[in-house]
Amino acid sequence: MSQTTNDFEGVLLIDKPTGCTSHDVVDRVRRKLKMKKVGHAGTLDPNATGLLIILVGRATKVSQYLMSLDKEYEGTMKLGEITNTYDCEGDIMETRDVPELNEAGVKTVFEEFLGDQYQTPPMFSAKKIGGVPLYKLARKGQEVEREPRFIRISHLELLELSSPLLRFDVACSKGTYIRTLTHDIGEKLGCGAHLESLRRTLSGSFKIDQCTPLDKFEDLTAVEIRRRLIPVYQAVPSHVL
Repeated sequence: MSQTTNDFEGVLLIDKPTGCTSHDVVDRVRRKLKMKKVGHAGTLDPNATGLLIILVGRATKVSQYLMSLDKEYEGTMKLGEITNTYDCEGDIMETRDVPELNEAGVKTVFEEFLGDQYQTPPMFSAKKIGGVPLYKLARKGQEVEREPRFIRISHLELLELSSPLLRFDVACSKGTYIRTLTHDIGEKLGCGAHLESLRRTLSGSFKIDQCTPLDKFEDLTAVEIRRRLIPVYQAVPSHVL
């Protein structure tokens, strides 16, 4: 791709692979486009996959709006193991016996998590307190008080129960930590749990089947990239511009 093609602008939908950070994806898109003005709207943890909204050029100015969109995920939790990060990347802090569970019982617990509520961010998160990311304090063994955040869980469905794994689908507001949701569900079930895998399938009106896998994106020509760029005026309402 020639140096004269770095005038891209708009929204790209990338299918983030596991094992890299959202910022890693931004860096790879920057290198591909030979542009510095690239950002993202809505962080995915390194272990998570799926829809990542990438903002190119002047589209970075609407990041706040796109980050505020409701989101949907498919996830798998592992029952009986509690980790310090609330996901499979952390250290196992406690193991418990998993009771005999049935779908009806799990769905009853799920119903308790529907609606408006407050959720406390996990210590292993990028949220900052006093300018310091919580995960840096957590790595030092420190735990500080975190202000609960208002969130909404509008949909929570059991997809499959194959103990000790439980697969689910969730729709939620911005700022929701699915790791924390999984941990809290595990406590309600009495056996503890951590998030084993997570895939973002929707953000606002953007869907996972519109996304281009990151490795395939890196092989695209300039013409093919332009075809995939969503103009800013199509991505956000006119009053936001």
